[in-house]
Amino acid sequence: MQFKIVADSSCDLNEDLERKIDVKLVPFKIDVDNYSFVDDKNLDVAKLIDVMNKSPNPIKTSCPSPGDFASEYVGADSVFVVTISEQLSGTYNSALLAKDMVMEKSPSKFIHVFNSKSASVGETLTAIKIKECIDERLSNSQIVEKVEKFIDSMKTYFISENLDNLVKNGRISKAKGLIINALNIVPVMCATEDGNIGLVDKARGSKKAFKKLVDIIANSGVNFEERILAISHANALQKALDLKEELKKLNFKDIIIVQTKGLSTGYVNDGGIIVAF
Repeated sequence: MQFKIVADSSCDLNEDLERKIDVKLVPFKIDVDNYSFVDDKNLDVAKLIDVMNKSPNPIKTSCPSPGDFASEYVGADSVFVVTISEQLSGTYNSALLAKDMVMEKSPSKFIHVFNSKSASVGETLTAIKIKECIDERLSNSQIVEKVEKFIDSMKTYFISENLDNLVKNGRISKAKGLIINALNIVPVMCATEDGNIGLVDKARGSKKAFKKLVDIIANSGVNFEERILAISHANALQKALDLKEELKKLNFKDIIIVQTKGLSTGYVNDGGIIVAF
């Protein structure tokens, strides 16, 4: 039986993970003023950041169409799909519509779409879990059960020191954004149980915010030795490396670092960090 893993381009990967998991990514499109970007391997993330920083307007994102997904559902008997949280995008519904389209023509094919209830490295870890299950030769139903359970237990946090995009897109009110910037408050955000964005804690300044993040992770009640922790960064490699060094003491099974692509960069902005485990 042939298997295939498909994800939208919010799934942030590095070259090593690309080789090991072989995820087929379906790209978002990102518009900022008169600039249009396709969130694929050819995207110039530095150019996107520069355009975002210079624009007073919100970025506009277009999720992959059902046709985009359907074209990636071919070539395997069993297809497992991972999308960004349904609460943040229409991508999950688009992937489901693609499933209906494909299975109408190929009813014997197996397709399951996972709502990651997360983004970025939350999707990355979900894809890794799927690959582990495939390598264990689990049945399709066993893979779905095990991965859905993993998603429900997964935790995602992020720190964005530049909230401009979240304010521009209405995720945070303009009044709160002004107060946060004026007081040098750095919020520690999370993915809620249903996959929305929530506030966990806040601190004055970046160093204190990252210390709070380490404390939050340390007190999360998770068996770290059984978990991989993934860190994605938006043009902030040193922050990611420093955070990894701090979190080594928790004895995670592994800690991986990736760089955000276009969509994740749009959410956390330049200098942002996303953590999932």
